[in-house]
Amino acid sequence: MDLWELENVLYNQGYQVICGVDEAGRGPLAGPVCAAACVLPRGLAIEGLNDSKKLTEKRRETLFDIIREQSVTYGIAFATVEEIEEFNILGATFLAMNRAIGQLSAVPDLALIDGNQTKGIEVSARAVVHGDAMCADIAAASVLAKVTRDRYMLGMAEQYPQYGFEKHKGYGTKAHYAAIREYGPSPIHRPSFLRKMN
Repeated sequence: MDLWELENVLYNQGYQVICGVDEAGRGPLAGPVCAAACVLPRGLAIEGLNDSKKLTEKRRETLFDIIREQSVTYGIAFATVEEIEEFNILGATFLAMNRAIGQLSAVPDLALIDGNQTKGIEVSARAVVHGDAMCADIAAASVLAKVTRDRYMLGMAEQYPQYGFEKHKGYGTKAHYAAIREYGPSPIHRPSFLRKMN
């Protein structure tokens, strides 16, 4: 599968600056949601680049540095737990995405958004379902977002060691639920995500 197929079609239609946008952390019970926007040089082949969820942690860490070094421009941003509670997870995700796009050194004339919704994006945008496995720019953004959020959660694991964030990064594992039952929620848990707990 050619990760540049869609972007090449769009560049040939006259688009000048295309960025890929993806998020990490929509599903966890704790921590912020992180988004990244990335513009790669057209046609750049990065060995092993793929949807971040399909890569090992070690591979993601290696790619993270390569993508930052070789991208034309990139942005990485968070939306906080408080913002997730205020705007719901979808609204907070778009907030983080807009912040990441806003960090780019060039305003994109098209943002390719992983998923099926773009209604909260402030620049011209197109949704690409499974984009993180189909588009080079989105795949790169997925790695930037995932590694950044994982590193953030490792920091939180030191602050709140009883929850095991270093293992599950805030996702709802059996051990994580058990820790919440034992210790109660931490300040970085998402109250709206804990309502379904029995």
